[in-house]
Amino acid sequence: MRQASINRDTTETQIKLSINLDGDGTSHFATGLPFFDHMLTQIARHGMIDIHVEATGDLEVDAHHMVEDVGIVLGQALNKAIGDKSGLTRYGHAYVPLDEALSRAVIDLSGRPGLHYRVDYTRGRVGDFDVDLLREFFQGLVNHAMMTVHLDNLLGENAHHQAETLFKAFGRALRVAVAEDERMSGIVPSTKGSL
Repeated sequence: MRQASINRDTTETQIKLSINLDGDGTSHFATGLPFFDHMLTQIARHGMIDIHVEATGDLEVDAHHMVEDVGIVLGQALNKAIGDKSGLTRYGHAYVPLDEALSRAVIDLSGRPGLHYRVDYTRGRVGDFDVDLLREFFQGLVNHAMMTVHLDNLLGENAHHQAETLFKAFGRALRVAVAEDERMSGIVPSTKGSL
């Protein structure tokens, strides 16, 4: 079963997260940050990955610790659920529009963390959420999932739409990358023999 559960308890945040890579996109997010929960729901739904998150933390300071730490824990869970990567597609990409906005996500389950994030938000906040924190989420995720991710917002006038297309595209690309390829059954998709 391609599932994982991670608990992370620090002086800043307490997070319980579980995922199922072979789910149907069912999700529950309780981070105390409604916009962030809305973005995370896009990964689950469009990635067809079940994700459950219960999190508390020092939101009275600001949202930074919560957003980054959820990324860290989701990355750890993905890495654990993916396992040795044998039989996986490994690569995934997606373009996703939302009205005037368009974003692209490209993923390599490479075993090497790397984030290439090119987004010029048209404003700094969506409601009271600082959109700069979304990069921190993805950085924490790729560092702990050991994957290379390119995220580019190609068009957009509305910051909510820009962010949402990034998360939807990431979910769609992840769905492809973690898909099992029956022609690669038992084979790690690398000429090195491991990732």
